[in-house]
Amino acid sequence: MIFGISWTSIFQTISQITAAGAAITALSLLLFALIYNLREQVVRAFILILLCVVVFYTAETIASVSTQAVIIEISLKIKWVGIVFLPASYLYFSNALLTLTGRPSRGRRLWLVRAVFIFSLGLCLLIPLNILVGPLDITGQPTPHLERTLYTGFFALYYVGVMVIAGSILYRAFQRTVTKTSRRRMIYLLLGATVAAVGIFPYSLFGSGLFSQFPILFWIIVSIANLLVGGFLVIISYSVAFFGVSWPDRLVKGRLFKWFLRGPLTASIVLASTTIIRRFGMLWDDPYNPFVPIFMVGLILIMEYSITLLAPFWERLLFYGSDRREIMQIQSLEDHMLTRSDLKQFLEIVTATICDLLQVKSAFISMMDGGGLMMLTVAGDQSAFNEIESSDEVLALTLENGTETNKGFLRWSGHLLIPLVYDDQQNGKLLLGLCGFPWENDREMDAEHIQSINLLTTRISIALRDWKLQQQVIDSLESLHPQVALIQQLRAASSYNKTSVLLDEVQLPEEDFIEWVKGALTHYWGGPKLTESPLLSLQIVQSAIDDYDGSPINALRGILKTAIDNIKPEGERRFTAEWILYNILELKFLEGRKVREVANRLAMSEADLYRKQRIALEAVSKTIVSMELSEREKEQT
Repeated sequence: MIFGISWTSIFQTISQITAAGAAITALSLLLFALIYNLREQVVRAFILILLCVVVFYTAETIASVSTQAVIIEISLKIKWVGIVFLPASYLYFSNALLTLTGRPSRGRRLWLVRAVFIFSLGLCLLIPLNILVGPLDITGQPTPHLERTLYTGFFALYYVGVMVIAGSILYRAFQRTVTKTSRRRMIYLLLGATVAAVGIFPYSLFGSGLFSQFPILFWIIVSIANLLVGGFLVIISYSVAFFGVSWPDRLVKGRLFKWFLRGPLTASIVLASTTIIRRFGMLWDDPYNPFVPIFMVGLILIMEYSITLLAPFWERLLFYGSDRREIMQIQSLEDHMLTRSDLKQFLEIVTATICDLLQVKSAFISMMDGGGLMMLTVAGDQSAFNEIESSDEVLALTLENGTETNKGFLRWSGHLLIPLVYDDQQNGKLLLGLCGFPWENDREMDAEHIQSINLLTTRISIALRDWKLQQQVIDSLESLHPQVALIQQLRAASSYNKTSVLLDEVQLPEEDFIEWVKGALTHYWGGPKLTESPLLSLQIVQSAIDDYDGSPINALRGILKTAIDNIKPEGERRFTAEWILYNILELKFLEGRKVREVANRLAMSEADLYRKQRIALEAVSKTIVSMELSEREKEQT
């Protein structure tokens, strides 16, 4: 005995804590599985297993702590509902896994799964009738339980038989896996499924003579079983989390790892600690002493703080491997990224500083974009600078004098204009934009103010140059996205299917594909490049034919319009930098305007228009590829 508490009571408390921990773990993993990739049949089947485990352990936990016979009996009968449906769920899971590896059911396995589910539903109807299990034995040892009946033994044989069939199907799926990684994960599934299936075995031994005489042995076995079931549920979830997702392995591991730490681990530790404190409080007839809520809140905060502080180090150590350096560089880019909002905030501070320094009422900063000036930020009265943004004279003056020096001031119509120039060592001086403020022609600026203004404009130039470079990096990453996404999807699918996944023809947005998109858009309102386009063979086009009165031409036209709308920025249409790709597609192809007319409308040269048009076509092509991949995934499921 410890502090007057018997060892049997100690292990009974441990079993209650571990049962509650297993319920929390199963529920947390169930919520995690509901978030990601429900299109996969394997994931849906695993959710049923988790649901059975949640019902089983939640009901068992309620029954173990309740003192009312009615609640105990209802809870134990609900627990048996989870037991009854567990074999059917495992059989469904194993069939889905074998189908994923390239061996779909020819009908027999599918009908067997359906028959077992129907049979399980029938068994559930026998539970409240005290046929499958008997009434409650409230004084039974080692704990109150439902009495056995003749049919309880038959159910045990049925349970073992279905689990053996499911295990054999899982083994067939394991034999069909391809890579070393997928085989390792299948081993986890086999081992985890076996442990979880056997984990409820002690509960079928209620009322046996052995455990009635030695209840401490029963509680020890139950505690170990609960720990094993909870642990191997995490292992099964780890393996199932990879099915069908196109994310890299490190991302799947990281998300599951964080979820496990913040969810079941934190909740289980807090529950266990609180229960122990309450049990000690019962020695002083005060189970709900003031230390319980204080300790609970404090432990939650400590756990969350520790996870937040240490998780990045654990991720780099456990999941990144040899890719650690590259991933850290990408993460560093994200942490130090200069967004449009950051740039605007910085420029607003600069314009406000100029106004305070020179005692002027307003100031502006604009950026070169598409051969014209685009106003970025204005301090004071914006209407005073509207003429500058649209003035060809200001633009010509800036282009003519902008790159001669980065310290020269230009005067125009009562304003002082300062070209924003960055001195690049490789490309020479780059004209990035224009800064200005109202300034009387006969007013002189002292040397100290000139030095301060030159310093501010230099920093503006650095910010604009860095932001433009960053946009180029983002554009490069976007151009890689469809190819990388396709490879990740093929990698995920082909890990468990060695037949046709890698051989399926999926077009990438390469030269030919982009030319097909361009040709179809060129003849958007009619012409051979649309009516004879290879894009008509895409699965998304074939699936959309019924929505367009059976016309594949109209279906393709609709797909092209949808792809263009997907790159359309939010809000009302404007002629700014973020709208330029959409405006080119809209004006050039959907409205059919000539190149010169579009270039004049967008204030850019024809050469720049063709370059931007290429980027716009690539964006449309990437969107169509993503739509095609999504449609193919939908068809497979």
